[in-house]
Amino acid sequence: MQKPFAEEAANREPTGLLSLNGIVKHFPGGVVANDHVDLEVRSGEVHALLGENGAGKTTLMNILYGLYKPDSGEIRIKGNTVQIGSPREAIALGVGMVHQHFMLVPRHTVAENVALGLTGSPLWRPDRAVTKGLEELGQRYGLPVDVHARIGQLSAGEQQRVEILRALYRGAEILILDEPTSVLTPQEAQQLFEVLAHMRREGHGVVLITHKLDEVMAVADRVTVMRQGRSTDPVNTKDIDKPALARMMVGRDIVFRLTKSACEPGEEALKVEGLQARNDRGRQVLDDLSLSVCRGEILGVAGVSGNGQLELVEVIAGLRRPTKGRVQILGRDLTGKPARVVADAGVAHVPEERLGTGVVPSMSVRDNLILKRHHRPPFSKGALLQTQAIRHYAHQAIEQYGIVTPGARTPTKLLSGGNIQKLILARELSGEPVVIVAAHPTYGLDVGATEQIRRLLLKQRDSGAAVLLVSEDLDEITALSDRIAVIFEGRIMGIVPAAEANLDELGLMMAGTPMQGGPA
Repeated sequence: MQKPFAEEAANREPTGLLSLNGIVKHFPGGVVANDHVDLEVRSGEVHALLGENGAGKTTLMNILYGLYKPDSGEIRIKGNTVQIGSPREAIALGVGMVHQHFMLVPRHTVAENVALGLTGSPLWRPDRAVTKGLEELGQRYGLPVDVHARIGQLSAGEQQRVEILRALYRGAEILILDEPTSVLTPQEAQQLFEVLAHMRREGHGVVLITHKLDEVMAVADRVTVMRQGRSTDPVNTKDIDKPALARMMVGRDIVFRLTKSACEPGEEALKVEGLQARNDRGRQVLDDLSLSVCRGEILGVAGVSGNGQLELVEVIAGLRRPTKGRVQILGRDLTGKPARVVADAGVAHVPEERLGTGVVPSMSVRDNLILKRHHRPPFSKGALLQTQAIRHYAHQAIEQYGIVTPGARTPTKLLSGGNIQKLILARELSGEPVVIVAAHPTYGLDVGATEQIRRLLLKQRDSGAAVLLVSEDLDEITALSDRIAVIFEGRIMGIVPAAEANLDELGLMMAGTPMQGGPA
């Protein structure tokens, strides 16, 4: 990935814009999210903030945006010490934030979303007052968007443009982007980088929170790494390489491309035939879909988000009833059976939504680890839970999977996303599953956690499990899969051996062009 504005960066003399000094933040349960963190952002620079899941990056930015109050430390903007008690105060000081999950109202138009909460907006049709300014900003920064379109009609990339436009319209000189490319296509990501180049030319300061080291090397001027709540001194990206950054993040060398043994498929473990299903809005999103996965094999399902992947996973896991078709595990028909029956049949489910489906946030780490097996020995005897067995298992799982938590009784909602994912994997993989259905298992995770989880999936495959891997990350799909199925509008466009996969061919199928000759 080529840096789109390397030459202009060399001819600039950036000036101080923002500094965070000695920021400390504790959470209940003994969690120290920020431990005397320092961060300096200059005008006219993109400053990457890197770190493992749970390193404290998002907490630090939430403090800057007024969502959290620091226990101690100082925030200075343009040399002036400031107190930021709310997002409104942050916005007034020129700080804008684009969250990983967009904060937009789907039923409102672009202009209405920008006008919401805007100081001085007229009570009647406030969107009219912002329309002209939004269109001018869109042209100026290369952020084209239909200001009259409803948010629900826009793609993820277009919604992100709205978030950036909203921040700029409110006068943001410092823009925080939290995992900005996690929902974008490669083309949309490149467009975002061009926008950042424009913002840099105009003297904005951008804080880029990301786990993608290629992006850091392509667009950032400097990098600050956080580990266990503490920050390092910033480094210039021109003075460091990707492996060195990874070592700074996780304290060890990272293997970016894992080697895997030759696939030796066994008996058919998962078979899906003629599947049809509706989404939550009642629209049919699976259309006569068929596929199968054998023991000792990983079948990757590639496709743009929203083409039926979620519903496919939920039907297999017993969380959604199909309107037609069959799901079989080792020849046993489990179509429409409850999730507990499916789990007891040996199906492990790593869901797309960690907090909503994967865990109960208010329950402890220990209780979430036994959530699907608490009714069976050794965790229960009759109607009584076996506390000692549960405690022993929880401590063993925490150590084996490297779950960073103050203790087994810590509420799960206090863990980072990466550690919640490790918890889910520990629970799902501990029972020697026959079939593993993994939906976006490394989404939003740092390089260390990503490597660990990919190794776990390959280990399960080598142990004889059948793995259905659903991911929007083509690098992940091609690296782990033995065969690749491409889904478009609820249909399989084709299935190809991973060793023969061509990214252009996969891209065409993802856009709706069936493979010549049909699925392999």
